[in-house]
Amino acid sequence: MRFGVLGPLHARITGLEVLLDGPRQAKVLAALLVDANKLVTTERLVTVLWDETAPATAVRQVQDAVSGLRRNLAACGAPSSLISTRRGGYQINLAPDQLDRLEFDRERHLAEGHQAPTEKAAGLRRALACWRGAALADISSQVLELDAAQLNEKRAATYKQCLSIELVLGRHREVIEELISLLREHPYDEQVAEHLMLALYRSRRQGEAIQVYERLRRTLASDLGIDPGPPLRALHLRVLAADPALTAPAPTGGPPDAPPDTATAEPVMVMPVRQLPLDVPDFLGRAEVLAELARLLDGSAPDRATVAVIVGGPGVGKSSLVTHAARLASAAFPDGQLYLDLAGTSDEPRDPALMLAEALRALSIAGSAIPGGLSERAALYRSLLADRRMLVVLDDAGHADQVLPLLPGSDGCAVLITSRTLLTQLPGARHIDLDVLSPEEAGELFTGIVGRTRVEREPAEAAAILACCGNLPLAIRIAGAKLMGRPAWSLRVLRERIEDESRRLAELRIGDLSVRASVELSLRLLPPDAVRALSLLGLLGPHTLPGWVVGPLLDRPDADDVLDTLVDASLVRLTATDAIGQPRYRLHDLIRTCAVEIAAGLSEADRRDAIVRVLSAWLDLAGRGTGRLPAGLLTGAAPGSAPRLPLPDALADRLMADPLSWFDAERDTLLGAVKLAVDWGLDELAWELAAEPATYYDHRCLYQDWEHGHRLALNAAEAAGNTRGASVLLRGLGQLHIYRDEFDAAIRALQTSLGLCQDGQDKRGEALSMAMLSTVSRVRGHYDEALERVEYARTIAVSEGDQHLEAQLSCSTAVMRLMHGELDEAHFWFTEALRQARNLGDGHRVAVVLRRFSRLHDRRGDPVEALRCLDQALAAFEDLADERCVAYTLLEVGRVHAGQHDRDGAGLALERAAALFHRHGDRHDEAACWQLLGDLAATAGLHDLAHVHRERARRLWQTIGDTPLAKPEERPSSP
Repeated sequence: MRFGVLGPLHARITGLEVLLDGPRQAKVLAALLVDANKLVTTERLVTVLWDETAPATAVRQVQDAVSGLRRNLAACGAPSSLISTRRGGYQINLAPDQLDRLEFDRERHLAEGHQAPTEKAAGLRRALACWRGAALADISSQVLELDAAQLNEKRAATYKQCLSIELVLGRHREVIEELISLLREHPYDEQVAEHLMLALYRSRRQGEAIQVYERLRRTLASDLGIDPGPPLRALHLRVLAADPALTAPAPTGGPPDAPPDTATAEPVMVMPVRQLPLDVPDFLGRAEVLAELARLLDGSAPDRATVAVIVGGPGVGKSSLVTHAARLASAAFPDGQLYLDLAGTSDEPRDPALMLAEALRALSIAGSAIPGGLSERAALYRSLLADRRMLVVLDDAGHADQVLPLLPGSDGCAVLITSRTLLTQLPGARHIDLDVLSPEEAGELFTGIVGRTRVEREPAEAAAILACCGNLPLAIRIAGAKLMGRPAWSLRVLRERIEDESRRLAELRIGDLSVRASVELSLRLLPPDAVRALSLLGLLGPHTLPGWVVGPLLDRPDADDVLDTLVDASLVRLTATDAIGQPRYRLHDLIRTCAVEIAAGLSEADRRDAIVRVLSAWLDLAGRGTGRLPAGLLTGAAPGSAPRLPLPDALADRLMADPLSWFDAERDTLLGAVKLAVDWGLDELAWELAAEPATYYDHRCLYQDWEHGHRLALNAAEAAGNTRGASVLLRGLGQLHIYRDEFDAAIRALQTSLGLCQDGQDKRGEALSMAMLSTVSRVRGHYDEALERVEYARTIAVSEGDQHLEAQLSCSTAVMRLMHGELDEAHFWFTEALRQARNLGDGHRVAVVLRRFSRLHDRRGDPVEALRCLDQALAAFEDLADERCVAYTLLEVGRVHAGQHDRDGAGLALERAAALFHRHGDRHDEAACWQLLGDLAATAGLHDLAHVHRERARRLWQTIGDTPLAKPEERPSSP
């Protein structure tokens, strides 16, 4: 089975020529063959068949043409799978030896892999032998004509490359006729004319060589109004002067034995520049970046020079990506590809003047023809590239000054640059930030190196190794190479050796490849304060961080310039901008490991002081944020003795403009700060960092964060004998247990906190703990005990002059009096609590009092006043985005409407409250909502619905081992 598009359309199967029913089948087959082994959409086939306006039945006619084509192919013995139907179109499936286009690409690729010119030329000849004439010469379709033109251009580029190599090999006589024919096909191609002139001159046909130049000069002038480019003009002058340096090398199977002496040699015409390094054979992934580069490098008449800078940290695979992208795009740059290693991260970055000399020699300018100065060399370089389509790859650029002289001025040239540093001074450059591989790509790369059998035998170990490598391509290649070189090792052996962070960098080394060495190349380019900042950042752990932390680390009010240096060097990555507009930064885990190693060179005191400064700044910000939130039972406690480091006022005010959003953005980092304080033995900082956000956790109902931070800090406080910190944290955990209906655990925590406060003479802490124990007593129906405890706590608050706590406990006293049926006393204390809260300007406390005051109005038979209080409270809580208090208020609204037999009003409020309680894990109050809804349904005679609601409430009470002892109006959120 053999198909062909490199010439007239050709199809032969089992020795039989495939007969096609007219031009439509021929066009469909041609379109499928041009994109063999790829999906060809129905829309494209419609365009192929009808260049302009397609009929309404176009899709149906395409389907008919494909069906007919399949029948004709099958008649000659083609398998049914030859043309497959895929979603949106069709695909023809062929091996390289079944289609001349695929065979041509394969032979050309194999030829590029040869280093010896003889073998490369032979390979290119094999590729050219696949052609039978102009591509698709017998097919009439505007779309396919473009495809055919691209194929013909590939052929011409291959032909020129082959003839250039053969000129270097001394085969000048053999290639003259082919060059004449090629120039006839491409009458404006100066490169072909150069080769032909050189071949003629070396064959002692100097006059004919000069005639070639004159004919081309006239053709360019008359047809295009331009003159030949500098390289062709220079060759013309040298042919006129019979330059002996143009003498042909002796015919050989390889290059001359020794290169010319660059001190004296003159320009020698050589084959088109093909300097790209070998492609990475197992390159994978990066599809989006490659697609973007492909668009930038598209050879379809770009309107200006394309410059793309691939920026990324050590070991992310910048050079591999650019080499792969350049090779994929090489056909679009028939005049060649320059590759220059600028060594920007080395001890001695390459001088751009020396790089220009290297580039000029590659472009056949050498010896005394190379100007002495940087600007003159750059001008000549730009002139040589002015009429060429060349791709320039500048690898490992250190700074823009290294790159600027190497940029061509030609619209037809493109430049790919790799750098660890942002090169923002390059005009019009497109910067592409390269990150680590995706987890899927990392797994595929690792599997390709190690082998699927080994990976599938130990998938968990493979995943752990990739996690240790942080999906960094360099680290994965090193790990894979170690395993490949040690087939007797299980993956577990390597995992055990690299999971210890202190040994990881030492293990991730093989031969010349080393993660540590790669990072150190970047570090040596940094100023000392940037290296110090990076080392200290590594101590802060694997978190995304706001940029301000660098200031406290360096003991400076502002270190944005240092952070910018680290970001520009791709050692710190800008990951996102958070909800308050704050940039977030992160170190790759392996770079962080390197940073920790560097920090080990600092004194213990130096490192500890830096950590204390950062944590003190976190604590100060958390305190400011809590101070701007609605006050609750857990706020207002006297701070401990931990230091608090204020950030500059303008910065702190900007961060605290919306304190809830700030806390939302810093949730993970605040917990990380608690753990960091614990790890460094800073128990006072640890407990204050855990306790300060409690009001935020309370407001957002973030019970897991609340418990995690408190328990981390509590263990540290207890181990250090820090009774004050332990008492505060136990009280916070006690309140959390109350919210979760874990009353036995709440009592244990609060009684322990109470004892610690009494031992430490912490009167306010004693009052808070006693007030919270009163809450538990009230919920469990022990009203006398609850009243006794709340009055004890209120007496302390009054004696201590704590007006906020007094207002809270006045309201709790009113609730307890209401529980005892003492309505006048309850009214007095509610009124007093409301007055105190208003005098303090505490809008949240005012709303709490109004919510609870509503119970008294309802008990006195005034549901209108009760609902008025609840409406005010609900509006306040919704403005403050306090969902839990919204839910409690809705529960009260539902209760009042239920008392008036208003099933619709009660149902709306109770269902919304139940949903909020469910979201926040408050099963007791959710059950109360469903019980009330069941009672309402029963009263309305809806007994099936009543059973559903009551059964739901019963199951909720069962899950917490509780019974509905307390009526809904007796359920508190806090004293």
